[in-house]
Amino acid sequence: MSSKIRSPFRNTPPIRLIVLSFMLVILTGTILLIFPFCSRSGSFTAPIDALFVATSATCVTGLSPFDTWTHWNEVGQLIIILLIQVGGLGLVTFTTGVTLLLRRKMGLKELRLAVENTNGESGLIRHLIRITLGFTFSCELLGALLLMIRFVPIYGPYGVWISVFTAISAFCNAGFDILGLSDPGRSLIPYVSDPLVCITVGTLLVVGGLGFVVISDIFYAKIRPHLLHQDHVHRLSLQSKLVIYCSATLLLVGAILFFFLEDHNTLEGLSLGAKINASFFQSASARTAGFSSVHIASELDITKIVTILFMFIGASPGSTGGGIKTTTFVVLLFTVISVLHNKSYTVIQHHRVSQHIVYRSLAICSVAILTIILTTCVITFCDPINGIDALFESTSAFATVGLSADVTSRLTFWSKLALSFTMYLGRVGPVSLGLSMLLHRHKPQDKDTIRTDCIMPEAKISVG
Repeated sequence: MSSKIRSPFRNTPPIRLIVLSFMLVILTGTILLIFPFCSRSGSFTAPIDALFVATSATCVTGLSPFDTWTHWNEVGQLIIILLIQVGGLGLVTFTTGVTLLLRRKMGLKELRLAVENTNGESGLIRHLIRITLGFTFSCELLGALLLMIRFVPIYGPYGVWISVFTAISAFCNAGFDILGLSDPGRSLIPYVSDPLVCITVGTLLVVGGLGFVVISDIFYAKIRPHLLHQDHVHRLSLQSKLVIYCSATLLLVGAILFFFLEDHNTLEGLSLGAKINASFFQSASARTAGFSSVHIASELDITKIVTILFMFIGASPGSTGGGIKTTTFVVLLFTVISVLHNKSYTVIQHHRVSQHIVYRSLAICSVAILTIILTTCVITFCDPINGIDALFESTSAFATVGLSADVTSRLTFWSKLALSFTMYLGRVGPVSLGLSMLLHRHKPQDKDTIRTDCIMPEAKISVG
């Protein structure tokens, strides 16, 4: 009898389980946030608003129709930060990691599920999950301790909770904050000239957006050999190199563009050091989380467009961030370069990229663009929001960034519902969501036909 009950779940594809697990967490969070014991006023929260916030927290976005501290009491804030932590780590990675820490045996299905959720390889998945959990909690603890230096003198004992909440939200690339206690709806704008707050939060954003596979690779390639005084040094994988180079380039280019575009606008009146600090912070936040050190609504339209492009690219595979992912962007970029050089295959650093990866990158990019356009159309049709701000909001939702040009609070039911679906789709991945809906497994694709004059090794890259 029990085998009959378990058999449907045993045959369920891992991707579908991941999609459904996020849906279950969102539903649970929605139900809890509706009740009066979560709101500061002691009244019920509208179901659409509870759904929106639960989706935003679980999908580590940061968009919210109201200020987090103003509307939610400590119980509501605790539920939100738990949703962020579970959503940031990935529900399956989190539960599997706890199982490992309890020294229980990991089954084959648990292993496959964890591989799907972290874009890892099965041979390293156990080490990866241990590093993921340990590194995540260590970073969040260190970030919280650093933020306490600033927030405890200002807010007293409550500053400890603010520091912990902000550190978890930052590392998980969520963008939620409870700084509305002193300045509702202003995020980190009051701390734009504070290097301790901006650098701490900004570093958490960048590290959280690198991806757990890359973090694991860096540990085994660079950190562990030095700790154990090993002569043999493991080389970084191609994916880790691409993620690091691309992330660093985007961070620098984004900071330079923001500095020159906003120098006489939102950055006006700040010292040179504060301008540089704000520029790097906004560049990091644009691809990861919804924290802001300047007023987004006051930015120039050209700055918003540049930010939209960076939000669209997003973070890296297996990370807490969203977007189409840096590796997807790199694959598409080098595909264009290969076409311009009249090559029939894509080459990245002397590695041939399989057609399957190229096709998947194109599919991810296409679905992302289509989703963002449709969501923008819904917003502009249902609410009096101008096109650029609607596009900004839609891209922010799909890329699970959370930046907003003061649009979220003005949205009505259908716009909030559309954005909730967009955030969910952006978190689980457009291709993963499509695969989860398939009722039958497809036969494995034939291997790509390798040209006789191409002897380069095949690149192993996770996209999306």
